[in-house]
Amino acid sequence: MSELPRADIAVIGGSGFYSFLDDATEHDVTTPYGDPSAPVAVGEVAGRSVAFLPRHGRHHDHPPHAINYRANAWALRALGVRQVLAPCAVGGLRETVAPGDLVVPDQLVDRTHRRVGSFVESGAVHMPFADPYCPGMSAALTGADPDVRAGGTMVIIEGPRFSTRAESRHYAEQRWDLVNMTGAPEAALAREMGQCYAALALVTDMDAGADAGDGVGQDEVFARFRQNLERLTGLLSRAIAALPDPTGCTCSTWADGLEVTYDVPARGSRPAGVHHLDVRPQASI
Repeated sequence: MSELPRADIAVIGGSGFYSFLDDATEHDVTTPYGDPSAPVAVGEVAGRSVAFLPRHGRHHDHPPHAINYRANAWALRALGVRQVLAPCAVGGLRETVAPGDLVVPDQLVDRTHRRVGSFVESGAVHMPFADPYCPGMSAALTGADPDVRAGGTMVIIEGPRFSTRAESRHYAEQRWDLVNMTGAPEAALAREMGQCYAALALVTDMDAGADAGDGVGQDEVFARFRQNLERLTGLLSRAIAALPDPTGCTCSTWADGLEVTYDVPARGSRPAGVHHLDVRPQASI
């Protein structure tokens, strides 16, 4: 059986973002947690090996609350990925943002309630998560386009429904800037896999309670994302070229000296279609 190819960087595409790489090869990756959202495409961007995975599947098969987040994170790590860029569609909550803005958030609030949010199923493994996004990767994203806004808090809701006006106004009153349905547990699972992770949020609308009118609808969100797809792909390509070396980043070194009780796949050496769950504690990730 052939080995999986190696990829150093991954892009996880959000709603309307179902392809990214030219001349890519697709690979089915079996994980201990089931199948990822789609086969993982591997190609090259700016001379670097990049994996692409559409978060919702190639045809938007998986709604936000039903995405297999653990399988996605594990599959990317099995390819060797150490840095993950996560473009996503978001609603704006306050006057700090407007439709069409690109924002690199620096904080998240998890308001999901039905998702498996960790690989930890036994033992004491308490991951620090005060700063959920990698500062080095975030800096590469903001540096790739002068119009990208740096900083902001993104609240992640369960979905698939949009917020009520009361919920939206409550989030705004907390001084949270963005609302999204997929940022959790994705960011935390990447950290557990020892990966640097940064989000790139496209504001597609002002959420229900933040503006007058009928509230946000799916057609509006998807249309705005399509209109900005070329802009997003260009920005991501420039950011990939500028990403720092992740060696020594606290996104991965947080587990040094800990006994991690879940499997972290060997980098780039997992045969396609084969998985192994090592139940022995591992020294580090």
